[in-house]
Amino acid sequence: MKLLFNIFLIFNLSVSGFSDHNSSEVSLPLKFRLNGLSTQSAFDPARDKALETTAKLTRNNKLIAMGAIVSPQGHILTKASSCVGARIATLSNGEIFKLRIKKRDEDLDLALYQIISDRNDFPHVIWSENNSTQKIAWVLSAFTELNEIRVGITSAKPRKIGREGGVMGVILGNESSKGVRISEVVPQAAADKSGLQQGDVIQKVEGRMVKKRDQVVDLVGKKDPGDVVSIIILRKNTLEEFKITLGHRSVTFDLFNRNLQMSGPVSKRKDNFPMVIQHDLPLPKEAMGGPLFNIDGECVGINIARVDRVTIYSLPSEIIKDMTENLVKE
Repeated sequence: MKLLFNIFLIFNLSVSGFSDHNSSEVSLPLKFRLNGLSTQSAFDPARDKALETTAKLTRNNKLIAMGAIVSPQGHILTKASSCVGARIATLSNGEIFKLRIKKRDEDLDLALYQIISDRNDFPHVIWSENNSTQKIAWVLSAFTELNEIRVGITSAKPRKIGREGGVMGVILGNESSKGVRISEVVPQAAADKSGLQQGDVIQKVEGRMVKKRDQVVDLVGKKDPGDVVSIIILRKNTLEEFKITLGHRSVTFDLFNRNLQMSGPVSKRKDNFPMVIQHDLPLPKEAMGGPLFNIDGECVGINIARVDRVTIYSLPSEIIKDMTENLVKE
């Protein structure tokens, strides 16, 4: 309640103190907005804990992921598919260390690194014992420069995220020894934009012969939205090859493409997780792998996927805490 009161007070003071009384418009200075520095101060000491237990992971001087320091010996947990080749960890106090890989968990898309050092006094996260039962809660994470945080709320019940592959945007028809006929092409979907037509017969997908609808669905479904697949079709006794950039299963490729342009880059892997916490922190995909905190400064999860500009998935601490502690002991 005290935190909510402080934020409410900051907002009201900033509006009354900085508005132009001769104008119908109110301009709120940046520092007083949700992720402004003044507002962030209301989240101390959770802010300090977030900054000191988060590391930047780089490869060739380029930020590729964030990580959570999970032990006094400098073990760092991060997003596996983003941190391949990570060599350097930078801490919020400016210290720079070399890294070595310890373990990878492909199912959860997690990797455990360790700072190369004899120290055993690194600040580390304290795991929350109970975090996934609340529908709505304040959460925060360190931003990429490790000098400020981003604040938001959880926006959905914790849930399983199944695998969702890409789609061409066609309805498959008759099967034959020649292949699978396209009975309809969805307007403005990926296949339509690539030039596929009703009546085309799909003979090969990614170089593999197909004669059944299920074969086409399986081969295409292994790809993600935005991936490019090679399709060879038979059209009027002529074989033609098409390169198709797959769309999202739930929307046409045109809508998916506009959303991607507006949102900025998203995580390559953002599905097939046993459980996630969904929140709305404005973080780039390079911030994935970093820890997520509650207002008490406890780590409630690891940011695992940027889905779009208002959706981040985090693996909750309850499914990674014990696994991480066991890996650190090995």
